[in-house]
Amino acid sequence: MVESYKLFTDGACKGNPGPGGWAAVIVDAVGSKTVLSGNEAHTTNNRMELIAAIRGLQSLPPHSKAVLTSDSSYLVNTMTAGWKRKINHDLWESLDNLTATLDIQWEWVKGHSGHPENEEANDVAQSESNAISESSINQALTHTDASGKASMVDVGSKGITTREATAKASIMMQPSTLALIEANELKKGDALGVARIAGIMGAKLTPQLIPLCHPIPIDQITVELALNHTNSSVDITGTGKTNSRTGIEMEVLVAVSTAALTVYDMAKAVDRAMTINSVRLVSKTGGKSGDFYSE
Repeated sequence: MVESYKLFTDGACKGNPGPGGWAAVIVDAVGSKTVLSGNEAHTTNNRMELIAAIRGLQSLPPHSKAVLTSDSSYLVNTMTAGWKRKINHDLWESLDNLTATLDIQWEWVKGHSGHPENEEANDVAQSESNAISESSINQALTHTDASGKASMVDVGSKGITTREATAKASIMMQPSTLALIEANELKKGDALGVARIAGIMGAKLTPQLIPLCHPIPIDQITVELALNHTNSSVDITGTGKTNSRTGIEMEVLVAVSTAALTVYDMAKAVDRAMTINSVRLVSKTGGKSGDFYSE
């Protein structure tokens, strides 16, 4: 006999990205209820929504039938209406694997509309988010000593592990400037090619630019620049990998920043009003602090 379940899932996040929590309320065929929950220090609301669904579905026996109800249009419409999966590919892959072994019906419910189980899942997710938020507030800064003076962190006792990170930035400009870059008609030459090399060089020079940043062996740095005609911008993505005692986040942030500044330098003769925006870390994996995703 195929077992059937009802799942009610929700996610919450303070800051988005920031500390987040998730919850799954699971009701079996005879009405017995199980509540699962958890939290992450650095996450997004969408990731918490997806993780809530994943953890709930993972708790079910193979080949079960399940009706999963969520107030996340992002989750439900992506699984049922073909919304594009631009980010969170690791979580979508997990959901795809689960749908191969379970008979799942996806249902959307309006949030905060009085639905009992949805409200319960929301309350538990919020409690998890609050708990990790309070814990994060109590964490001390690592780059100061006991007297409050700046100091380099001692990483000698940490193990050497594989660490990866991705950062992004954008530089906005006039459409006519973007057209010149696309046609490679700037007087200084190939803005995108020069900026890509500059970004890689910037990553390698990070310890010389950021005072308390450790020199690390860089296994790989890639810098990609894409023309965005909708926003009239050049969008920059930097990724890095190292096997080290500390992470490569600063290197990829310096890489995209340097690439953006280089685009500005290459094109400033025709557009001094260009603006560099949204320099940000979007993911890091490995290390004691765990994984981080902001998109």
